Amino acid sequence: MEFKLPEYNLTLMLPEIFLFIWALVVFAFDLVSKRKSESAPGYLSLLGILICGVILAVTQYGIGFDTMFVNDPMAIFFKMIFLGAAFMAIASSFGITQKKIVNHRGEFFGLILFSTVGMMFLASSKELLSLYIGLELTTIPLFVLAAFYKDNKLSVEAGIKYFVIGAFSSALLLYGISFLYGLSGTTDLDMIRYNIANIHITYRNIGVILIMVNITIIAGIGFKLALPPFHQWAPDVYEGAPTPIAAFLSVGSKAVGLVAFAKIFLLGLPAFYGIEMSPNDWGIMVGIASVLAMIIGNVVAIRQNNIKRMLAYSSIAQAGYVMIGMVSLNHHGLASVGYFMFAYLFANMGAFAAVTIFEDNTGSCQIPSYKGLSKNSPFFAVSLSIFLLSLVGIPPLAGFMAKYKVFAAAIYQATASPNSSSWLYWLVGVALLTSVFSLFYYANVIKQMFFSREDSPYKISYSLPSYSVMIIGLAGVLLAGIFPETILNFASKMTATFGFFVP
Repeated sequence: MEFKLPEYNLTLMLPEIFLFIWALVVFAFDLVSKRKSESAPGYLSLLGILICGVILAVTQYGIGFDTMFVNDPMAIFFKMIFLGAAFMAIASSFGITQKKIVNHRGEFFGLILFSTVGMMFLASSKELLSLYIGLELTTIPLFVLAAFYKDNKLSVEAGIKYFVIGAFSSALLLYGISFLYGLSGTTDLDMIRYNIANIHITYRNIGVILIMVNITIIAGIGFKLALPPFHQWAPDVYEGAPTPIAAFLSVGSKAVGLVAFAKIFLLGLPAFYGIEMSPNDWGIMVGIASVLAMIIGNVVAIRQNNIKRMLAYSSIAQAGYVMIGMVSLNHHGLASVGYFMFAYLFANMGAFAAVTIFEDNTGSCQIPSYKGLSKNSPFFAVSLSIFLLSLVGIPPLAGFMAKYKVFAAAIYQATASPNSSSWLYWLVGVALLTSVFSLFYYANVIKQMFFSREDSPYKISYSLPSYSVMIIGLAGVLLAGIFPETILNFASKMTATFGFFVP
């Protein structure tokens, strides 16, 4: 038998290869310049992300490494989200690198780039081991970044807690992957689905193993998404970590968890209403986690006085909303998940950027500190209000269209398959009810800024990068909400990856 090397097709990996090398350049530049420049490593990192985005824009669709690495519409779409999150996180970090991170700016920015590389590799992965390696390359730099304020006990606690729970979740995920490999005899996600279907025809008693696979993999990925009961780390880590890293976690980590979930469950495992999985219903498991996320996230957020902890619980609730689209197994559901994350990128990164700017100016993350801010800093107050209202889902902002599409996809699925999917009506009902709760704690911040009788002692000043993040966030929230067709059309293309074709 003649041995034949696989088609590597390295041109498909040019964005990832470039960004990895650029991260090393940032490390080297900061070292060679003897750490004298406060802003040069940050600007160098932003330049690298922009160049990587241009390379990504001209990269062709294709398959490399014998289907292990695939550039398809889904990969390209989420890589854009990862690069956008990294750009906005780095641009928001200039204030803390001038005041709090003095000696290790190159490492700070380089680790963000390394984590982004891991996210991009995972988005193109179509094989279990490469997917797991991409997930670890994403997460390990974030362990360090969460604890980057090494003299702050809250930051150190955040890093340790994130590391311990992250290691445990990775072990659970790997355990589930080993079960999946043992059951199917392959790590290729397409072949896993085919082999499990064939095994079910011959051997009917594979239910226990599938249940173990479902539980362990949902637990492992649920940590990335901060889905209950795997959400306990999020409030403490968001509070203790540098605020731009909390923002990066809230968007990048959540998006990479969604990609990993979709690839494993929608490609590797048969649809939960299929005969191979019945009655081993991963859809019901995820639906219960989604309900818990919406209830716990929105109810507990009401009691928070620290705005970072409030946004952490908000992030848990948002994970519950987006998973509604994931369990709506049709082209509408998958397209709605993509659009939701695109809208969430601008709204949540914009909100965290505003919190970062306020913290840089005042040193406070307490919601009462925002009292009367509209009088001295009207642009800041209006911008933060727009971001928060988008997270609520108020029209015509992008958050409204995102939630509408997710809910509509679930109703479409429940109507099309009433016997197996009628429970989606209840899921949408809980989502609508908890969305009303979310208005309370978001509006509380707006109330403090606009309707407090006290005058704020603060006047907000901006650096050019942080100001640009606010403008980018506002533009994204408004344009994606008023003109959603372009993003929805692009997001609809990625559904073909999973065999859901737009009729």
